[in-house]
Amino acid sequence: MSTTESTLFDRLNSMPDQLSHALVERMEDDRARGWVNPYRAFDEDVIRREDRPADRNSIWRPSYVRDTEKILHLPAYNRYNGKTQVFSFRSNDDLSRRGLHVQLVARIARDIGRALGLNCDLIEAIGLGHDLGHTPFGHTGEALLNDISEARTGRSFFHNVHSVRVLDGLYGRNLSLQTLDGVLCHNGEYEQRVFELSGLSGFEEFDAVVDRCYASDFDYVKTLRPMTLEACVVRISDIIAYVGRDRQDAIEAGLVDEGAFADGMGGRYNSWILTRASIDIVEHSYGKDRIEMSEELFEEIRRAKRENYAMIYHSVAIEEERKDMMARAFSLMYEHFLGDLKAHDEHSTIFRHHIARIDKALAHYGRTYDWSSDFDQTVIDYIASMTDGYFIELACTLFPELDFPQRTYINE
Repeated sequence: MSTTESTLFDRLNSMPDQLSHALVERMEDDRARGWVNPYRAFDEDVIRREDRPADRNSIWRPSYVRDTEKILHLPAYNRYNGKTQVFSFRSNDDLSRRGLHVQLVARIARDIGRALGLNCDLIEAIGLGHDLGHTPFGHTGEALLNDISEARTGRSFFHNVHSVRVLDGLYGRNLSLQTLDGVLCHNGEYEQRVFELSGLSGFEEFDAVVDRCYASDFDYVKTLRPMTLEACVVRISDIIAYVGRDRQDAIEAGLVDEGAFADGMGGRYNSWILTRASIDIVEHSYGKDRIEMSEELFEEIRRAKRENYAMIYHSVAIEEERKDMMARAFSLMYEHFLGDLKAHDEHSTIFRHHIARIDKALAHYGRTYDWSSDFDQTVIDYIASMTDGYFIELACTLFPELDFPQRTYINE
């Protein structure tokens, strides 16, 4: 280990791995007195588009428990495990998929939220639902679909915005404003030291924000602030969940060595960040109307993310080598299914696997999928819903000239 690595390693390991004695005493005293965090999201304050009797808060199924159950039973939730987290063309079963990622986010956020006296049911709903609108092939797929959407429709495509569409529009599950807002504002690609609330109070304002997201680029999306502390905790937990785990996956995939990172921790960094970040956030947020972290942790998260981008996300791997091929595949897929919609070809998979299934789900609520009013949006909905494997098999069947790489075990 070099002198620089040793200094960084020592500095990181000097950060507290336990709550301070003073805060522990305060928390124990608060709990003994029956303290309730006045800034938490209360179940009785839930806001929904429709006042359905079946969705009302009850003693045995509180408001946000209902939201979590609605999310778990969506087809989009089932597809998480077929979608890439980072490494698209690795068939190693030990690499993370998006299904594990959302569980890790929910778990980390619940731990922090419990210590802060927040509503852990709302945290779980946001955590499990936040990536439902993600494309196949991770952020590469998201960027490719965004390029097509902007060129064809003038609208941006962001997975957090599309997650709201999946929950609130495509499947019409009548989720709470609090959960939808947390999903919209979760984007962990933009870190902040202090998370303050937006003051959002109704669906009219929320819908205006969503519309503006479609008309804007990421410079607007990254300014979004959640309406609840619970959503703030999920947002920072999104970063905590992936910054260390992605390192472990990169090492497992054989892309980097254990000793390649400046802190000298390699895959052990995941354990470090899970413990230290959670402790730091609780220490600096307890009893406050905002979520914050120390300057030291904030700068370390920014450093670790920069290193991940340099060592992993922007590295020359199969994903980068095949980016031009992937762009062509997305474009061909888009044009093919747009043509099927215009021809009303009901034998096409966009009718059989997408439109028919959403119509069936919506029939329970007396609604139908308005797919014919905007063909471009329908194709975007379909492509975004695909798993990696489904996309590859469909593309290879329709366009055999595409040279898709084999999904192999990288270390064999």
